[in-house]
Amino acid sequence: MRIASILFLVILLCSTVQGFGQRIGYVDTEYILAQLPDYKAAQEEIERQSKRWQEQLDGLYAEIEDLYRKYREEEVLLSEAIKQQRQDEILEKEKAAKEFQRKYFGYEGELFKQREEKVKPVQERVFKAVEELAAEKKLDFIFDRAGDVTLLYANPGYDYSKLVLEKLGIR
Repeated sequence: MRIASILFLVILLCSTVQGFGQRIGYVDTEYILAQLPDYKAAQEEIERQSKRWQEQLDGLYAEIEDLYRKYREEEVLLSEAIKQQRQDEILEKEKAAKEFQRKYFGYEGELFKQREEKVKPVQERVFKAVEELAAEKKLDFIFDRAGDVTLLYANPGYDYSKLVLEKLGIR
C-alpha cells in the first residue's frame, strides 16, 4: 500500500513538472476577423446576396399563401376535379419553394458555398498567422477565446493521435 502511494506521488510530480514547461497562449478570432477589411467586405456581400434570396423565398411563400387563401374561399363552389387541380398546384408551389430554400439556404447550398469561397481564404490566412506566431513565440498551444474554446494550434510533438491508432491496432 505504501509503495503504491509513493509510486502515485512520483507519477503525479513528474506529470506536473512536465506540464510547467508548456507555453500556452490565446487569440480572439472574432476580434481579429472584424479588423480585416476583406473579411468585412465578404460578409457584407454574403449578407446582401442572402437578403435577395430571402426576399425571393418570401415572395414564393406569399404566392402560396395567396393561392391557399383563394382556394379556401372558393372551395365550396369548386368541383372535385378542380379542387384536386388547385391542391396539386399549391403542393407543387410548396415543393418548389422548399427546393429553392434547400438550394440556396440548405447545407451545402449556395449561401454555404459563398461563405466557403469568400470567407474561408481569409480564415486560412488568420490560422497561418497563428501558426507563424506560435513558432516565433515558441508556444505549444494557442486557444481561441471566441465562442467555445477551440485549439487552433498545437505543437505536433504533443499529438498522440498516431499512438492511439497503434493502440487500436491500426498502423
